[in-house]
Amino acid sequence: MNTKAQEYSERFSSAEDGLLNQIATFTYAHHDDPHMLSGHVQGKFLEIISCLLQPKKILEIGTFVGYSALCLAKGLTNDGKLHTIELRKEDAAISMENFRKAKMHDKIILHNANALNILHTLQETWDLVFIDADKPNYINYYNLVLPKVRPGGLIIADNVLFHGEVLEQEMKGKNAIAIQAFNEMVNKDDSVEKVMLTVRDGLFLIRKK
Repeated sequence: MNTKAQEYSERFSSAEDGLLNQIATFTYAHHDDPHMLSGHVQGKFLEIISCLLQPKKILEIGTFVGYSALCLAKGLTNDGKLHTIELRKEDAAISMENFRKAKMHDKIILHNANALNILHTLQETWDLVFIDADKPNYINYYNLVLPKVRPGGLIIADNVLFHGEVLEQEMKGKNAIAIQAFNEMVNKDDSVEKVMLTVRDGLFLIRKK
């Protein structure tokens, strides 16, 4: 996103809460991949969508440091739970600590595992799913979770513009090629309604009919 446009959109969005701001500041100062953070505007978008849906069951594939999970969890019903899956042990540990700081560790269940190995074990019906993990497996994640999403439930996929690489006439990177294949598959799926938004690196909102 254009830097000035990003700053402008942040200016006119509700402020990050204190802990989210601390997480973002720490991540940009100490993590090798800070660009993976959802960030202020996208985080607020996820929060508002979750609050509108008031989901009882949320699934997140790709926790990173827990920022997006905390945003999504704000819309949970009183008896709701959010399951989030993170492959990397270091990031899972950071996320767990952030959940404790937010006093949300009783609402958020963290799985430190390969998502492909654990998704079939989660016997839940999902109201809201957020996919933000390794791009070559987006199609696999989608096919695994869609049957478990309730009618009217929502899947949100992140990075569907992949730094603008999907706009190039010739795509060379494996991640961009994988995202393009995912986008084309979703576009052809008549069992869902969808809209692609140019928020940050692209968000695909996919509603199961």
